[in-house]
Amino acid sequence: MARHLITSALPYINGIKHLGNMVGSMLPADVYARYLRQRGHDVLYICATDEHGTPAELAAQAAGLPVDEFCAQQHRAQKAVYDGFGLEFDYFGRTSSPQNIEITQHFARRLAEHGFIEERSTRQVYSVEDGRFLPDRYIVGTCPYCAYEAARGDQCENCTRVLDPTDLLNARSAVSGSTELEVRETTHLFLRQSLLEPEVAAFVERHGDEWPALASSIAHKWLTEGLHDRAITRDLQWGVPVPADVWPELAAEGKVFYVWFDAPIGYIGATKEWADAAGEGESRDWRSWWYEADDVRYTEFMAKDNVPFHTVMFPATQLGTREPWKQVDYVKALNWLTYYGGKFSTSQQRGIFTDQALELLPADYWRYFLLAAAPESDDSAFSWELFASVVNKDLADTLGNFVNRVLSFSRKRFGDAVPAGHAPGAAEEALGEEIAGLLAEYERQLADLQFRKAAFALRALWSAGNVYLETKAPWKEIKADPEAAALTLRTAINLIHLYAVVSEPFVPFTSAALRAVFAPEDAATAEALAARWVTPEAARALDAVPAGTPFTVPEVLFAKLTEDDLAAYRERFGGAEEE
Repeated sequence: MARHLITSALPYINGIKHLGNMVGSMLPADVYARYLRQRGHDVLYICATDEHGTPAELAAQAAGLPVDEFCAQQHRAQKAVYDGFGLEFDYFGRTSSPQNIEITQHFARRLAEHGFIEERSTRQVYSVEDGRFLPDRYIVGTCPYCAYEAARGDQCENCTRVLDPTDLLNARSAVSGSTELEVRETTHLFLRQSLLEPEVAAFVERHGDEWPALASSIAHKWLTEGLHDRAITRDLQWGVPVPADVWPELAAEGKVFYVWFDAPIGYIGATKEWADAAGEGESRDWRSWWYEADDVRYTEFMAKDNVPFHTVMFPATQLGTREPWKQVDYVKALNWLTYYGGKFSTSQQRGIFTDQALELLPADYWRYFLLAAAPESDDSAFSWELFASVVNKDLADTLGNFVNRVLSFSRKRFGDAVPAGHAPGAAEEALGEEIAGLLAEYERQLADLQFRKAAFALRALWSAGNVYLETKAPWKEIKADPEAAALTLRTAINLIHLYAVVSEPFVPFTSAALRAVFAPEDAATAEALAARWVTPEAARALDAVPAGTPFTVPEVLFAKLTEDDLAAYRERFGGAEEE
């Protein structure tokens, strides 16, 4: 089996992320990693906080903290939220780590050795009032392409166009708000992407047909417009320092690498952090995942605004080192989740943030909804009404109610152990065939990284149990033939175990609760019920949980959301009730 390296776009350090950020990268990556692990693959899921750049300095300044202390606090806070969502990173690192500094400087040295970095005098915006050159993100103004009035000097958040600060209209300092800006000469390092364009184009051509249309089209658009040499250093106090052994004058001036240069390298840096964090007697080889790693399949997850950096810029950086670094095989790019017609935004505090979400409801409510509405083919819209509809119908009614009805009725009529009843009949054979087919479809969609379709297939699995239960009606069977009712309940209880196993990628906390329902008394049954996955062939029999296995009835898995709940949520977070 191939080893699977998975990364999700690095969450920026300047605050807790919103739900759009969660569904745009980390959550689908977690689902895919969980699925692959359950199928027995060797998986390494790496992420990290992206800690350098202007917003980190500004946020630290606003918090009244040194930037290194601010970033350390925010890393801990973000990790706590991701733990709350059940994200199972193999390692969640930091781009400010010594490991990332070391590897970033190594990349820069190698690129310089091969002529792909050069010093250039350039004209940069200087704020007279602030007494400093302003890095791109320290400058805000109106985008010349879409007229968005809060565009940054490096990229417009609204239209995603990459900009130069001098492109902005009505530019002003993000530090002081001053418009007293001048353009002065300074020296920076430039990555000569133009020289690497043919190699990047060949890389995209090799993979573009496999990638989703969104990722492929953005990459080809950038190549069609031509790759330009880009400055990769900035005048900041916080960042990966320019190595003094190569550029002593720039190092003396305090130049640091620009965040878009060191952040993607941060995937490698975080992997080295993972290796260095190995316990006593444990060996972890980070290079085997990144260097001459021909047996590794590398999948990246990101929202569409990050696609250019991962499909063009980072590949150019890797190629220019002339070293055999592992490049991405598959880019899972997603569109945006919108909030009542507007984009979720960290900078504008628009929408629902992940820590707030966990305060309202358990993680599985959010995980399932976000994946069922994943913005894959287009942007998707969040509304409280849609959220309540999905939670109430799919989670509370279809899954939760099925589990409660089956176990409660079985306990009431047959006690706290799985009943025996008749041998399976035609209805059970038909159900087994249906379940096998639905499970195979679910596997296909997860393997293809089609999360909305996978959610649809999972819901169909849950629905099949309800249809079977309604058709067999054990509450009627028990009056005429208790053994027939026992068969129906035994079959339904086996479905609950199946749901516990295969639902884990989407709703891991619920899956754990369902697994805990069963208390097998013999080792063989315990081992069977602890299986990481159920294949369609095995699922067909619906006999993993034998008669006599003790069980408990869990508390209500999912509470329905009421109109009063929705009114309270809208009052707190905004969002007009839909007509």
